[in-house]
Order: sequence, then structure tokens, then C-alpha cells
Amino acid sequence: MPAPRDLPIYELEARLVDSVRAHGRLIVQAPTGSGKSTQVPQMLLAHGLLGGRGEVVVLQPRRLAARLLAKRVAEEVGTRLGEVVGYQIRLDSRVSEATRIRFVTEGILLRQMSFDAALRGISAIVFDEFHERHLYGDISLARALQIQRTHRPDLKIIVMSATLDAALLRDYLAPCETLTSQGRTFPVRVDYLPKAVNFEHDPVWAVAARECERIAAQTSGDLLVFMPGAFEIGRTVQEIQGSHALRGFACFPLHGELPPEAQDSAVARYDTRKIIVSTNVAETSLTIDGVTAVVDCGLARVARYDPHRGINTLLIEKISVASADQRAGRAGRTAPGVCLRLWTEREHAQRALQELPEVKRLDLAEVVLTLKAAGMDDIHAFPWLEKPEPKSLERAETLLEDLGALHGAGKTITEVGRRMLRFPMHPRYARMFLAAQDYGCVRSVALMAALTQGRNFLLRGVDKRTQEARDDLFGAESESDFFLLMRAWRYADKANYNMDACRRLGIHAQAVRQVGPLFEQFLEIAAGEKLDVTEKRIDGVAVRKCVLLGFSDHLARRIDKGTLRCELVHGRKGVLARESCIQDAPLFVAAEITEIESRGEVNTLLNLNTTVEEAWLKELFPEDFQDAGGVVYDEAQRRVLARKERRFRDLVLESKQTADEPPEGQAAALLAREVMAGRIVLTEWNESVEHWIVRVNCLAKWWPELEVNPITDADRATLIEQICYGSYGARELKDKPVMPVLRDWLLAEQLAVLDDYLPERIVMANGRKARVTYTKDGPPVLSARIQELYGVESKFTLGHGRVPVKIEVLAPNQRPIQVTDDLSNFWREQYPKIKNELSRRYPRHEWR
Repeated sequence: MPAPRDLPIYELEARLVDSVRAHGRLIVQAPTGSGKSTQVPQMLLAHGLLGGRGEVVVLQPRRLAARLLAKRVAEEVGTRLGEVVGYQIRLDSRVSEATRIRFVTEGILLRQMSFDAALRGISAIVFDEFHERHLYGDISLARALQIQRTHRPDLKIIVMSATLDAALLRDYLAPCETLTSQGRTFPVRVDYLPKAVNFEHDPVWAVAARECERIAAQTSGDLLVFMPGAFEIGRTVQEIQGSHALRGFACFPLHGELPPEAQDSAVARYDTRKIIVSTNVAETSLTIDGVTAVVDCGLARVARYDPHRGINTLLIEKISVASADQRAGRAGRTAPGVCLRLWTEREHAQRALQELPEVKRLDLAEVVLTLKAAGMDDIHAFPWLEKPEPKSLERAETLLEDLGALHGAGKTITEVGRRMLRFPMHPRYARMFLAAQDYGCVRSVALMAALTQGRNFLLRGVDKRTQEARDDLFGAESESDFFLLMRAWRYADKANYNMDACRRLGIHAQAVRQVGPLFEQFLEIAAGEKLDVTEKRIDGVAVRKCVLLGFSDHLARRIDKGTLRCELVHGRKGVLARESCIQDAPLFVAAEITEIESRGEVNTLLNLNTTVEEAWLKELFPEDFQDAGGVVYDEAQRRVLARKERRFRDLVLESKQTADEPPEGQAAALLAREVMAGRIVLTEWNESVEHWIVRVNCLAKWWPELEVNPITDADRATLIEQICYGSYGARELKDKPVMPVLRDWLLAEQLAVLDDYLPERIVMANGRKARVTYTKDGPPVLSARIQELYGVESKFTLGHGRVPVKIEVLAPNQRPIQVTDDLSNFWREQYPKIKNELSRRYPRHEWR
């Protein structure tokens, strides 16, 4: 391990100190292993940039990296961890009043900003590994800039990364200098597998262990193996430890769920060669000395918004090219190295170049709630580094309103919302935990939260034998699909996740194994917030009320008993999944909503369902429950009817027809919607009507001085609604006149000018009328038979010479011969060539 002063980052020390003093903001680009994470905070302290008692806060994307970096810096400073150097992560903290360098995860700082906008006691913030573009890192940087520009001009901000879009950041942080360290790395040879491997049939840990045997024989240093999660790491370690060829190696797992002692063991130096099996925490955040070979499985757990469940999930996905390059670079820190990728070169070419920033792929509800708590009421005006989609922000605010975390026209945070912020999890489950404490079912909610984080482990569409085995072991269930999953997990857990036992009941053994550690994590969070996590008899009603509070925006009502069709809150429709155990429930919430496209149609499937009672809606959401009169379009009768309705938000729970006649305006609007959707046809709205609209729009475009309003698509809807006014059903609209309403669009003088300037037909020399066709973009086209054009030599124009007209010359059978804007040329050049043939085919017509 090189001495700290020998690290490449010290090449920038003088310029770094000067720049921070001059501007208060700085970007540092330096490759992994250059020493930036450990040395830059020490530089700030050593050069007196933290003031008298101020501290530097170093943001790390991962908990494991925050703790291990703090430990290393404490050793270098010569102090015990928790004194001058400390760390603060979820559920663990080692800091004191003497702490001057504090390593934290991103959510810790953002929460501190929510409760202390002046960031008292903090002199500098260092954003490390910023290229990973974690959501909380983006938001924390934006808030730090706001605080620096308002309350704390003395606050220093440093953004560091191995690789990042420096131009984007430089503009965002301006005025700001960028310093670059080239680092010192050795060449790394990258190898691929000769043919693709299916990890479903040949487990990734078995493939990795085999390749470790081969690579170990070709290299002399330590090996670093990348795996997506704790389970895969554990299996890989087992395979390696059971390998005869690798018996001389020490093998260590490395991931965030390990106890601190085990993490320290993985990064320590040993006399024997070692193999570290790690998550992507070793990709950039940590430097592990002595590694000369990397075996990369190409997978990672990626945080992504799952629209089916309405929450963020961590699912295993293929890493990007950029991440693969970062992993390969770990083999070239101290000597030339080799990286073996467990995929083919052809597959590599099909991978994404880099990951999307989290702000583009995560649900924003949790971060919006945090910003609201900090007083950022207008989240659209927040200074985002990259603005999220407006729909993502609207979806987040709507969900938080549904959860009771925001209220009013200004969508300000409520007391419930502030209490929800205490839980570092998705707001849906934060709300459920608050309710679970009141109802005495915290353990059940913790297990439900764990069940929804990964893939569904209870396989669907199983054969009759498997279904019967499930029924025998799990019993009948009609209240919640969650309850069935809970029993299945407990069965698998008691069976120690035995593959045969799980297969017999259609349980995916690898997926169900992930639930237990997550369950423990959620229980730790709940216990940390002083919730009662003791074992209690499960009260089904209490648990179902908690689900309702977390997923009230997924409330669904069965439309009829004969089908599985349902209506949902927020104007959506769906179909109850056939596999769901709540087939007879009239009212339920769906924790998973999946859109499936089939034959050009999108079907919305409702799964992971829980039955609820209407009385609970009144009890839990009294303000969202209302009785009102309503007007609906009845598809069966094809008429607009007046009804008396009982609603939860915009979902109609019960509707009864009344004898009252619906208001004409509301009836017209509903009928117009059906017309626009093509379910009601106005027979009088024909081709000639469309042609008239084109003429009006041409008049507006070519004669702007007439101040004619063009008819847009939105105007069409308005006109159709006017046509429907006074009607109540499809039958009355069938032959209803259309043109009287359309003609009212124009003033009398505009209407007269329309027929004068842009007539539908023009009288020819022989007294016959020729049709003029108008189009959106091109010039008008006059269609006439050759005989009607005899004696006409000049060009045609409309509107007193302003608009030139093209001539479509027709044969006697009305088929076009030529389209021209110069008849003189037609008579001279084209007519002599076609006259003889046409006169033979049509001898009864005049041919001059």
C-alpha cells in the first residue's frame, strides 16, 4: 500500500486548496485509486479550510464504503474511529463532538438539510463518486448550492468522480474550476467467454468459480469477483472454498449486509493470495490493494421504479459498458492485470453505454416529501441538475396526497408526512408502518414490505398437482394474496429453502431466499423508530387496513360479477388476475398493476390483491368520501342518464339511475366524448364537411387579414359538443344536421368571402362545374375533363388572383392524365401524344 503522500491526488493539492479558497466550489476528476476519497478531506482539514471547529461531510453512495473509508482515514490521521474521523449511516453511527471529518450516506445529509437549512457546524461538503448519479446525491447537491447562495456563502462544495459529465456539472456549478488527475494505472487485458451462458441453467456462482480456477493459474496477485447481491456472493464463496484447485486461497465476501468485522477482513492484507467476492461497492468506492485479476459476472442490483407495484425496487440487471470498464480497471492498480467477463463480446456490444441517472428512473415520492419538509413547496422550480419528467413529479405529488402526506392547493406537507420521513423507505411503506404501530401489526407489515421488493417467488399458472399441494399446505385464502405469500415464505424458510421442497409447491427458491434478509432489515428500521416489533397473533383486519392506507390509489371496484373487469381510482380500468385468491371480492386494493399489450390492445392486470370494506374508506379517508348526483353514459342503452352516486375520490362505488333529466351541457360533453372515440357516428359529418373545414383553414392561412380562426383538433371537439347539445342518446345524433353549427364558426361576411375566394366548384366555359380540391399543405387542385378545358390556355387562380391552382386533366372515364399548372404547355407538348389513343378509345367524345 503506497504512503498517502505518494498518491496521485497530491499532484493537485496546491491548486485544489487555492481553488476552494477562491471560488468555494470545485470539480475534481480523478480515477479510482488516486486517493481522492481519503486524502481530499484531510487536505481541507490540514490547510485550515474548515474554520475553527467546522467539519467536512463526505457523501458516499454506499454504507459499506462510508464506514471503510472512515476507518482508513482514522488510521491515517492516527485517531480512533469516532473521534476526529467518523461515519454516519442508516442504523449505525460513530461520531462525537470532536469529529471533523464525517463520512455519511446521501440520505443522511439530505435529512439534515430538511431540519437545519443553515447546516450549522458544516464548513465543507464533498460529493464523492458523483458519476453514479444517485438521486439523493443530485438533490443534496442542489440543496447545498441553494444554501451556499442564500444562508451560507462560506460553505465549500467539492464534487469528485472517476468519470463524469464535467461540462454539465461545470455549467451547473459556475463559477467553478475543474481539476483533473490522470492517476497511475497499468494495462488490463479484457477477455470474454467464447459462448453465451444461461445463468438459469448454469448458475452464475458455478461459472465464476470455474473461471477463477483458470485465471488463478495465469496470475500471481489477488482476485476480485463481482456478484449482484449477498445470496450470489455466499454461493460463490461456497463454490470457491469447495474447489480443489483454489484450496490455497483465502476467500472473503464483501457487501453491505455483513457485520463490520467481516467487511474489514475482506479488505485486509494477507500473506496468502485471496479472492474477494463483492457487490459493485468495489467498482469505484473502494480500492482493494493487491488485486491483479477481476472476474465480472456483468450483473448488479439496480434501483428502478416499478410501475406495476408503484414503488422503487432493486432487481438484478445487466450492467452498462461504463460500469464494466470501471470494474475492469480494478485489476490494473498495482501491476498489469486481466479482467474476464462472463459474457460474450457480441453480447457486450448490445449493452447500454451507461446507466440512466436515478432521477430519470426512480419514483420521486420519497425525495419530493423530503423537499416539501425543507420548505420547497414548488418542486417544479427546484434547481434540478437534470429535470425529471413533469409526469414523474405530478405522480409523486398525487401519491403523497393520497397517502395523507400533502394537502391543500399548495400541496404542503402534513404532520403525517413529517412522521413518514422518519422511515428511510418508500412512502407507501412508511405510511403502512405508522398505521401498523397503531393497529399492533408491525411484524406483518415488515414482512409484506420485504415480499414486494424482489421478483414474485410464487410461480403462476402451475399444474393441478402443484395447486393441490399448495391448497393442502397453505389452506384456503380469500382475504389477501399477501397472506398466501406469507405462508409460502414461512414454509420455504422452515424447509431451509430446499430446492426440491420449493419446486414441489411452485416456489422459486432463489427469489424466496431474498425475503428473509429484507424482513430483518425492515424490522431493524421499525425497531430503530421505537415501533413494537414483538410477535403477535395476526389480526387480518388490521393488516388489510394498513395495506389500504399504503395503496389507496390502487383501490378497485368490480364492475359486475359475471366478468373480472374493474374500475380503479384516478379514472383507470383493469382486470382482476385469475390467479388472485380474492375472486369474489367487490372492493379491493391491488399492490401490483401490470399493463400487458396483446393484439394492439393494452390490458391492465390487477394482482397481489387485498379485500377491503367500504366502511373502512369512511373511517380512514372521511374527506375523500362523498355522496353526489352524477351523469353517466350508459354503454348498454347508449344514452346519457342521471344517477345518484356514492364516490371515493373519483371512483364511483355505487350508482343508481334517477328519473331526472341530465343537464344538457353535461350530456353533450359525454356524447361528444363517445363521438370522438368513434363509438357514436354522426352520419352527417361526412367527406364534404371535412372538405369545408380544410377550406376554412386555407382561408385563415392565406388571408390572415380576414381574422378567420382555423379549426384545430381541440375546436373539432368543441363543435361536436355543440352538435350534441340538446340530445341524450346515440339514436338522436344519427342524422342530426352538422353544417348549421359549423357555419356559425364564421361571421356572415367571412362565410360569403369563403365561397367567393375558395369555391367548391368553378363554372367552366361549357357551363359545367368542375370540382376544386383543397389540402392542408399544397395548392388547390381543379379536376376537369379534357373536353371542358378546350379553349382554355391561361393559368387558373383563386381569390382574385392570389392563389394559383393546379389543373388535374381527366380522361372521359374521370381518370387523371396529367397534373399541371401550365395548360398552354399541356396543349403544346402532351395533348398531341395522347389524342389519337384517347379518340380511338372514346370515339363518341369531341376531339379537337
